[in-house]
Amino acid sequence: MPPSEDIKTRDRLARAILEAGPSTAVVLAERLKITPAGVRRHLDALVKDGVLEAREPHQRSLNNRGRGRPSKVFVMTEIGSEKFEHSYDDLAVLALKYMNSESGAAMVSGFANARAEEMERKAKPFIAKAKNDQEKFEALAEFLTSEGFAANVHGQGLGQELCQHHCPIAHVAAQFPELCEAETAAFSRLTGTHVQRLATIAHGDGVCTTFIPNVTKKTTTEKVGKRA
Repeated sequence: MPPSEDIKTRDRLARAILEAGPSTAVVLAERLKITPAGVRRHLDALVKDGVLEAREPHQRSLNNRGRGRPSKVFVMTEIGSEKFEHSYDDLAVLALKYMNSESGAAMVSGFANARAEEMERKAKPFIAKAKNDQEKFEALAEFLTSEGFAANVHGQGLGQELCQHHCPIAHVAAQFPELCEAETAAFSRLTGTHVQRLATIAHGDGVCTTFIPNVTKKTTTEKVGKRA
């Protein structure tokens, strides 16, 4: 068994990834004030224990400022999530299965929509402070982070890409995709535009990714068209 200080350090590393999402060894070393060599030693141990998994960085999220091969990112595995989170996933799955068997798929969809509407209600105070579309998207990411989704947003082509690096309900959503679908619909209502879900943790991707087209540009184009 490793010394108690090693256990504490590995616990800090795992929790940092759980809170902030996939991270490289360099980023973790800077965040936790640990030497890169020390971080890599502890990361190797966590990977060996099945708590973390090393993956290639998400291609659309890469910021290729330098040369060479991009550093791998470390992600929390399902085993790690179960170890570091107190959840009621199994109970939730059982409850939804019961709803489905007793009342049909409509009941499950109704529950998913009710959850999404509650999420939307809680997000509105964050978004109400936004002065423009960019601030609106950033406010949505801030809200999602406060709910445990470790979210951020960045420019991508003709829009923005909303990334959720952690999903507290991934285990449940893997069996009931209605939850992801209702959540995506809520994002559309909150941003005022049609959004497209590109990837989900529930389906095995490293991050939940949603594309949000630039609302302002679309509106400006429409106005110009009307004037012409």
